[in-house]
Amino acid sequence: MTQFYTRAQYKEAADYILQRTRHRPKVGLVLGSGLNPLADAVQAAESIPYHDIPYFPQPMVEGHVGRLVLGQLAGTAVMVMQGRAHFYEGYPMQQVVLPIRVMQALGIETLIVTNAAGGLNPAFRAGELMLIVDHINLIGMAGLSPLLGPNDPDLGPRFPDMSQAYDPDLRQIALQVARKGNIPLHEGVYICLGGPSFETPADIHFLRLIGADAVGMSTVPEVTVARHGNLRVLGVSGISNVLQAKPWPGQGATHDEVLRAGQQIVPRLTALILGVLTRLAE
Repeated sequence: MTQFYTRAQYKEAADYILQRTRHRPKVGLVLGSGLNPLADAVQAAESIPYHDIPYFPQPMVEGHVGRLVLGQLAGTAVMVMQGRAHFYEGYPMQQVVLPIRVMQALGIETLIVTNAAGGLNPAFRAGELMLIVDHINLIGMAGLSPLLGPNDPDLGPRFPDMSQAYDPDLRQIALQVARKGNIPLHEGVYICLGGPSFETPADIHFLRLIGADAVGMSTVPEVTVARHGNLRVLGVSGISNVLQAKPWPGQGATHDEVLRAGQQIVPRLTALILGVLTRLAE
């Protein structure tokens, strides 16, 4: 069932948040599976459970805490989402991306979005990071767009440009931070599938053929809405495993594997994001 939300509802959720924190965030962060510990670096932190915020979807997947953390990170006021809801959990697409609309209502101008992704590029290794340079909106091509339905021109244009969905200047800053900090950082194309099943060998072969370097079940709807609302976007995938088009017996992807890889990814991701925020604060 399709469900549409209004600016008044986004503002209601934003006002609820503002009434419960002294912070006024300028940057929003979305943390993917197993990446919640990044929020531990937030100073003067105040937290709000998602289930207390009007209309917010509640994640039901292990590794997604379901809490907002507001505070200071590298001298910048931030709003950190510890976990996200996914379309495969049964939420309408417009509710999946509602937190991004709330960020827009809060006046946030920059979104840093992260995820745990399966590596399609054979040069990748589990535990490494990939800077997202572009995405393939396969789920959107199938008609599951978060922009489906009436368009409010005060939120964004009917037909938003996606030619530079991931901000080139932010990407350059991330690359500079990675080089200076000796953080391994690949660049590549992320593709979003509906999930929740992991990919078949034929899926993997197909996704490689069409130019994807990493695959996941999130991020692209959020980025689509962020760009519709004119937010700048930086995207980083944590490579949780490297997918095989011809797996050997007994080999396969599991969610536990994703969470374990997060333990390697978090220190690198934390260093990268702190470095980017420090540069933005300057």
